[in-house]
Amino acid sequence: EKAAAAFLVRAKSPVISVNGNVAALAATEVVRLARAIPAKIEVNLFHRTPARVHRIAGVLRKAGAKEVLGLRPDARIPGLASKRALAQRAGIYGADVVLVPLEDGDRTEALVRMGKVAISVDLNPLSRTSRTATVPVVDELTRAIPNIEKFVRELLEDAKEAARIARTYDRAGNLKATYSFLNWRLRNLVRRPKKKR
Repeated sequence: EKAAAAFLVRAKSPVISVNGNVAALAATEVVRLARAIPAKIEVNLFHRTPARVHRIAGVLRKAGAKEVLGLRPDARIPGLASKRALAQRAGIYGADVVLVPLEDGDRTEALVRMGKVAISVDLNPLSRTSRTATVPVVDELTRAIPNIEKFVRELLEDAKEAARIARTYDRAGNLKATYSFLNWRLRNLVRRPKKKR
């Protein structure tokens, strides 16, 4: 989460991509994070209709967002066939760093192919999203977003530390540590003696 914050703080054009699940679970947290960075917010949906995009934009505005992109897409993310390819040049398409919480792997992979830093938030470290994101955050959404915000606020006060974290971030090592912890945890659960009744 601190590495995610470092990349967001150092970005020239950071964007938070929001789908329906993210808006339903963490609209207020997303808006707070966007303000702290500051970053743009863009709605991007798999099952996209104008009504759904407007509804999700409304949820974000109600949570305090001043501007929500995604209502008028004017570009396509290369390599995606569905409506998830639609984006705005002023938002995701033109971003250098994109936070893609609860996103699927092919879209995350397409953003990385475009040369963007893609930061995922996913509970599953084995998911395609976690395996393809530049910075995979393996945590629950409503815990991860406030944690990232906390680190953003800290790193805005310490540009050298933000630069050091971004420069030395070890994606493979981070995932390996996560896999090792899960392996240890699962082995512990299997070995735990049953309680007597």
